[in-house]
Amino acid sequence: MALPRLLRVLPRALPALARALHRAVPGVPDFNSFVTRTNTCGELRSAHVGQEVTLYGWVQYQRQGLFLILRDFQGLTQIVIPQDEAHSHVKKLLSSAPVESVVRVTGIVSPRPPGQENPKMPTGDIEVKAETAEILNSSKKLPFELKDFVKKSEALRMQYRYLDLRSFPLQHNLRLRSQVVMRMREFLCNLHGFVDVETPTLFKRTPGGAKEFLVPSREAGKFYSLPQSPQQFKQLLMVGGLDRYFQVARCYRDEGSRPDRQPEFTQIDIEMSFVDQAGIQRLIEGLLQYSWPEERGSITAPFPSMTYEEALADYGTDKPDTRFGMKCSALGSLRLGSADLLEAAGLVLRDPAAFHFLWVVDFPLFLPKEENSTELESAHHPFTAPHPSDAHLLYSDPTKVRSQHYDLVLNGCEVGGGSIRIHSAELQRFVLEKVLKEDSEVLSHLLQALEFGAPPHGGIALGLDRLISLIVDAPSIRDVIAFPKSFRGRDLMGNAPDYVTPEELEPYHIQVSWPLEEKEAKQN
Repeated sequence: MALPRLLRVLPRALPALARALHRAVPGVPDFNSFVTRTNTCGELRSAHVGQEVTLYGWVQYQRQGLFLILRDFQGLTQIVIPQDEAHSHVKKLLSSAPVESVVRVTGIVSPRPPGQENPKMPTGDIEVKAETAEILNSSKKLPFELKDFVKKSEALRMQYRYLDLRSFPLQHNLRLRSQVVMRMREFLCNLHGFVDVETPTLFKRTPGGAKEFLVPSREAGKFYSLPQSPQQFKQLLMVGGLDRYFQVARCYRDEGSRPDRQPEFTQIDIEMSFVDQAGIQRLIEGLLQYSWPEERGSITAPFPSMTYEEALADYGTDKPDTRFGMKCSALGSLRLGSADLLEAAGLVLRDPAAFHFLWVVDFPLFLPKEENSTELESAHHPFTAPHPSDAHLLYSDPTKVRSQHYDLVLNGCEVGGGSIRIHSAELQRFVLEKVLKEDSEVLSHLLQALEFGAPPHGGIALGLDRLISLIVDAPSIRDVIAFPKSFRGRDLMGNAPDYVTPEELEPYHIQVSWPLEEKEAKQN
């Protein structure tokens, strides 16, 4: 091939060659496969100078008809708007494109003029001189600016969540979450033989524990329940011989929202047969080390351990923040409040970049009910096995029985909890009927399964939303969930929950008794 022709063809061939090389590098994603762009807005560098590229993105801002900044999920690229007569159409189009419009631009990568480089931008050494352009969708004025430094109310962000998702912090959080989950899958399934099993979200109510959402059925008076966790299913999978189960599980609780709680949330749910407490702890320590993001440093194992009684005696809480000392047997909130005041005065006690994991063990198996202190309820759930040393007390003084439950605490937040389970049908029936005074018939399917050769088993669930929010130092788990609920548990974007008509309720044999004020409002 003649040299002049080679010089003309080479710049156009380089993107395809770069993509081929990119695919050859293991673990490096190719963002430009199967799409009509050649590059993302965050990947162009000085090495791309001279190449013709096609970019797609949103208009971040435009300045005086001279250039605009194009943005996508990966970053920003400066687009130079042509000023010559031959490209007048491109100039008119790009100069008039409203902010947040979706645009396609094809042009040549060029070095920025000397002195105009922007070291704060990864693409700050180059710009793209536009040759052709197209507005794919022109945007109306947004209800709020997407710039990170512009304050937006939480309600407005929730109402227009699809716009909030365009921000770099949320893009980063959701992509990091995805990477962590993928690494967890690799560790559990590929390295340790776990089986990823989906379990139903329409089931029946579980006695005790958190409040569950009811779902009407077409059978009069009968309801499904959304499970607060896959607890019974994962135990039944062990009875079924799956041996090692894992699931990224959706869970539901009909309880008020908090910064670290949502009505629906996600768990990394794990169960194993023929395991003890130490084995599960070693598994989780390895899992977190393997999946921990490199950008957040490293974590060391084994994690320290503390009994429930020690935690209460030394820190006043069963989930102590061990990034600082100040042992205090008074209320844990007093200790944390004191730390807040000291840090406000300039005394740094807690390193925000530090991650202190802690196992809390030897919880009580039962606690007195708040509404009736003479009756007992499960400290965690009724399927938790008693501590072997205290098993004899179950029949004489159950209030003194410790459990084989364990919590994983990170920087003062509970991010996981699990236990060795009761695998004896006789023991499980005794706990339900004699200690908790529950109707065991509701769990007849589980009790029957335990009679048919149930192996010893145990497991744990990690709160994925809480874990990721701590990793990225987010103030709320809402900042690591794509479409979260509000503090009151509402979807402000879709206005859910919402009313349904009597006709829609009829197949479910349900009638609504309206509160007086709502009834009057509907009539008016």
